[in-house]
Amino acid sequence: MLAIKNASLAFGERTLWSNLNLEIKPQEFIAVIGANGSGKTTLLKAILGQEKLSAGTIELNGKSVKRGSTQIGYIPQHRTVDAATPLRARDMLRLGVEGHRFGLPFTSRAANKKVQHILGCVDAFDLADNRVGELSGGELQRLRVGQAVIDEPDLILADEPLSALDLAQQKVIAELIDQERREHNAAVVFVTHDVNPILSMVDRVLYLANGQFRIGTPDEVLRSEVLSELYGTPVDVVRNQGRILVVGTQDHDHHDHEDWH
Repeated sequence: MLAIKNASLAFGERTLWSNLNLEIKPQEFIAVIGANGSGKTTLLKAILGQEKLSAGTIELNGKSVKRGSTQIGYIPQHRTVDAATPLRARDMLRLGVEGHRFGLPFTSRAANKKVQHILGCVDAFDLADNRVGELSGGELQRLRVGQAVIDEPDLILADEPLSALDLAQQKVIAELIDQERREHNAAVVFVTHDVNPILSMVDRVLYLANGQFRIGTPDEVLRSEVLSELYGTPVDVVRNQGRILVVGTQDHDHHDHEDWH
């Protein structure tokens, strides 16, 4: 479905990653992990067609990626919305159907049907007429998931969608994304600092650090010897009751350690 071939991205003399090759199949769940500044979000921008590669190609279903593709659903990091914003929850979802079109959106029976369906999928019927600025962080992220998947995209890109949410909200959002990819045969590229909430869903990990990367299953990549080689410094990977803790990672982005708990 998604093919990244010999891809490199650099800003001036700084290379985020180079010669990246990654092919993703339908329903596959890829976790993208790494410290701040390692190029995780930039990779998503490149897949969205918003960031030009220094070298290589990215293709979706055999064609070069383009900005505004309806085949891609994007879930951003949680951020607050001004309480005075007049947009209602159902209007936010409708943007997932019509937001890519030029001009004013027109009400249609098909769009209304999609909105009603996705309100049920994200358990938000009771929020439909609420202003988005009045919603909690978890409620808002549920709607962002709904907005991203309302047109049943082939690829779901998630940029740390669990950040700033409590554990219960994280579980709900992660399970929603997992459910949507299974029901609609979509692939997921999920950027995160904390792999634990999605560990049971992840097929492969792409770990970015120091301009390098490793790709493999969580058991293949999240190991002391692999990350120590990647960072060029001793790194400990501790597993406890099915959870993973990585300590000792250092880079040039003032990220003294990553604590996944």
